[in-house]
Amino acid sequence: MEEKVGEELVVLTDADGNPTGLMGKTEAHQKGLLHQAISVIIYNSEGKMLVQQRAFTKYHWAGIWSNTCCSHPRDGESFEAAAARRLQEELGIVTPLKKEFHFTYKAHDDKSGLTEHEFDWVFTGIFDGPFEFNRDEIHAVKWMTKDELLNDMKANPDKYSFWFPIILQHLFMQGA
Repeated sequence: MEEKVGEELVVLTDADGNPTGLMGKTEAHQKGLLHQAISVIIYNSEGKMLVQQRAFTKYHWAGIWSNTCCSHPRDGESFEAAAARRLQEELGIVTPLKKEFHFTYKAHDDKSGLTEHEFDWVFTGIFDGPFEFNRDEIHAVKWMTKDELLNDMKANPDKYSFWFPIILQHLFMQGA
């Protein structure tokens, strides 16, 4: 498949997160190829987590609730820089981020027919100020306590992204 004009490229990776090449985002998701990714979790000073509902216009996982933001590093961009860039682009938030852990997952989105196969670095941060989210990326946001989030995930597992419970399990095991 050819890359779509203006489409972002993802960084293909080996199992250790080392770059192996570039590919258009759509093709990488059609083929389910392992690529670099970032996920960000933002808390407020009360310990509530900011979660987002992905825009219904997203090409995959549309309308699904997930972590504060997630995306892909660009060619030559560090995981840290990608996390800070996307947090600002999606939510207008600028705050220090802490690199927590990485994991690899593979998940198929039945609605779009696309597959996420990501080597994902997770970052956390704290933010209490006002912000305006990008409505092209995000449909809605809300602050949730750990218990509210876990109870809702248990009652409504299909409304959350595949990768979000994996992130939460790692964070909560670390005491975050």
